[in-house]
Amino acid sequence: MAHKKAGGSTRNGRDSNPKYLGVKRYGGESVLAGNIIVRQRGTRFRAGENVGVGRDHTLFALSDGKVKFELKGSPKRKYVSVENS
Repeated sequence: MAHKKAGGSTRNGRDSNPKYLGVKRYGGESVLAGNIIVRQRGTRFRAGENVGVGRDHTLFALSDGKVKFELKGSPKRKYVSVENS
């Protein structure tokens, strides 16, 4: 014979896995071609010179060099580029 009544259900108890988004290489840091610079949702940062964009809006280096973050245009937008060193 059971000594406990049936437990009620709950609508909580879920959590999504971490996505590890954000800037991976900061301004002035050296990168090799293919290195990920920013993992993001949407285009918080846009691709400048020598930077490619992945399917999930990840920005990555297309050539070796140093990372540079800058504000350009009107309205001001954040661009990430790689300057050849």
